[in-house]
Amino acid sequence: MRIYPLVFKHVFTKMDPEKAHYFAFDAIKLAQRVGLTKAVRKFFAPDPKLRRTVMGIDFPSPFGLAAGFDKGATGILALSDIGFGHVEIGTVTGQAQPGNELPRLFRLVEDRAVINRMGFNNEGAETVAARVATARQQLKSDYTGTRPVIGVNIGKTKLVELEDAIGDYLESTRQLANHADYLVVNVSSPNTPGLRLLQSVESLRPLLREVGELADQVAGRHLPLLVKIAPDLSDEDVADVAKLATELNLDGIIATNTTITRDGLTSDSARVEEIGAGGLSGAPLKRRSLEVLRQLRELVPAQMTLIAVGGVENAGDVKARLYAGADLVQGYTAFLYEGPFWARAINKELARNL
Repeated sequence: MRIYPLVFKHVFTKMDPEKAHYFAFDAIKLAQRVGLTKAVRKFFAPDPKLRRTVMGIDFPSPFGLAAGFDKGATGILALSDIGFGHVEIGTVTGQAQPGNELPRLFRLVEDRAVINRMGFNNEGAETVAARVATARQQLKSDYTGTRPVIGVNIGKTKLVELEDAIGDYLESTRQLANHADYLVVNVSSPNTPGLRLLQSVESLRPLLREVGELADQVAGRHLPLLVKIAPDLSDEDVADVAKLATELNLDGIIATNTTITRDGLTSDSARVEEIGAGGLSGAPLKRRSLEVLRQLRELVPAQMTLIAVGGVENAGDVKARLYAGADLVQGYTAFLYEGPFWARAINKELARNL
């Protein structure tokens, strides 16, 4: 079970981080295509005692995979097979875009962290929607009980001006809402110029209202809608978002995205400076993301869903978020360091102690 960390240390650390990511992800998807992950699905499956209902949706486990790993919805089935209770795909934009120039993904191994400035690279909402629809139908067919859940995370196309952002989000909503189990409006990535300006209440209110209305119309049902916020918001801004979410009867908030700060890192400062701009994720984000979660739990209604993400590495971190008021917990960066048995290990420990 601990073979992967050795492979990571001796093989992947010698590869370009983005190439290593695609290599490892392709291997997981290949295992699914040849039927291997399906054959061992019971080995990875979360204990039934971990099932919970959130936003009216049945989740097989409170632990899932955050957006950013499977941007194009190419590996939903494979990732579900290896134990994630939900897979949030994206971020997806209204138009296809290549993302930022290479290199754009960097490891800080000493900190168990990653800096990325990917820039929402994806094939666009229409192409991704077809994949999500196919995967959702396959999950319904494969699972007789509680199936893994698919979340869809949408963001702004880089070339679209901020004043036209709502229309761009609505295009993604129009394509994807009918196939998602829940929808997330991402206004907190630091890698699309100006995007975080949409976190202001004045900009966020019409965006969330219009996306929510269209999502329900397209889906023909109420589609749970959440907003994903940055850890770099001030406490006052977090409080404003909480107030707005309550006002709009939003289904939930995801806290938090990556950070632009570089505080408290043990990695060589010159190396960090050389990497430059991008969002930092991983262990260094643990403290602030937990602070934001606790603040939100005190401010929003008890029935509003909070999904915690940021610095989640093990079952202890998941339990800490659940005890702090999270309804669901997501991870991402530690997956790169721990490999395909990571979700299983967390679920197994949760079942023993939760």
